[in-house]
Amino acid sequence: MSRETHIKEMIIAEILGHNVITSKRGADACDANDPTIQYEYLSCKEGKSGQLDRMYKEPPAKRVESLKRIWRNKKVFLAVFFKTNQTKVKIIYELEPSVVVAETERKLDRSKNAISHVGFSETWAKQNGVVVYEDDDS
Repeated sequence: MSRETHIKEMIIAEILGHNVITSKRGADACDANDPTIQYEYLSCKEGKSGQLDRMYKEPPAKRVESLKRIWRNKKVFLAVFFKTNQTKVKIIYELEPSVVVAETERKLDRSKNAISHVGFSETWAKQNGVVVYEDDDS
């Protein structure tokens, strides 16, 4: 995980009142009062897509393992950072894991590669999620 990614996760967790999980293999954050409630953070700058890296289309067992990275979470959040200030969050969307899994499977099914990065745009999040934070300058 890059230092930039970790800093962005810390910024998102601060806004949402979550605790960051520092282990590389786990979820990104957890509930401040109940560490068994986990969250996944996707982030991007304006006009780009947040992505899940290294998602397996095949073989089937690896695909199931990849999708567990989404299913283990109570919610998935897409945070969009301002293009002109990449340490400032413009908006955060809350997404249901089932909706993220459905879109991930749709994209994996269409992919020509066995391993893919699956992207989620702000437009998609706006249609499929709920705004839980918006900067006053937006």
